[in-house]
Amino acid sequence: MNEPNEPAELDLPVEGGALRVLRFGGGPRIALAAHGITGSGMSFRALARGLPDEWSLFAPDLRGRGGSAATPGPYGLDRHALDLCRLARDLSDGSPVALTGHSMGAYAALLAAVRRPALFDRLLLVDGGLPLPVPPGADPDAVLDATLGPALARLGRTYGTDAAYVDFFRAHPALGPHWNADIEAYVRDDVTGPLGARRSKVREEAVRHDGRDLLTSDGLFAARLTELRVPALLLRAPLGLLGEEPPMLPASVVRRWTDGPTGLPAELIEGSNHYTILLGTAAATVAERFVGLGG
Repeated sequence: MNEPNEPAELDLPVEGGALRVLRFGGGPRIALAAHGITGSGMSFRALARGLPDEWSLFAPDLRGRGGSAATPGPYGLDRHALDLCRLARDLSDGSPVALTGHSMGAYAALLAAVRRPALFDRLLLVDGGLPLPVPPGADPDAVLDATLGPALARLGRTYGTDAAYVDFFRAHPALGPHWNADIEAYVRDDVTGPLGARRSKVREEAVRHDGRDLLTSDGLFAARLTELRVPALLLRAPLGLLGEEPPMLPASVVRRWTDGPTGLPAELIEGSNHYTILLGTAAATVAERFVGLGG
């Protein structure tokens, strides 16, 4: 298994600029991972540690996040999917790339896998990728505020020190009770700005743009799921963004896609929530399923 060393940082070209990409591991087998709506590539640190030594996992900071915060838009799920396709093409020696995405990143990964299936040999969806039930006429920004909670609230605040920023995350009900070195590394990688006014690297306009896209594109995601030809697996958490029920993906939504004509395989990762499925002990199981998905 890969050692938990700090990743190498790369700047790789995409349309209109470059993305910061974290490389975990040094093996020839290439994997590509897309993070969640307010996340960064560092969210895959624990998963990468569970991969075999012959693997390298490349985790970009998507536009508007992390080291790619200054990379210009347009934002949106299709733009992120195009960036993933570009990275997969440039990183590969011609062999298909293993693809995964968490939360919003799962939707971008789904679009990428359907757009350019020859680039990928598997698709692991981690607590995302299925159309979300949104009440008709609902204001997408209000839904984002209600569902993302502390993850979105932090973007408009400043913090006196890095320790104060870490403490904000420690108070998050889905993270604090499960605090570990991977969560802390993820949090500290996200902070920027002058002393006395430290803040998240994530651009709120990118989050809101992508969030509106996510919440108003259920028909698009449904169509792409029916068109998917890459071997795929959904891993889901029983607890949601605040570390309690309801989960990110309701059981009724999951049944529609696992029991329906698409027959998408799915597995519930017991004991995890929307964040700890990647940032907790469950990450080892996620890594195992990712490797095994290729047969």
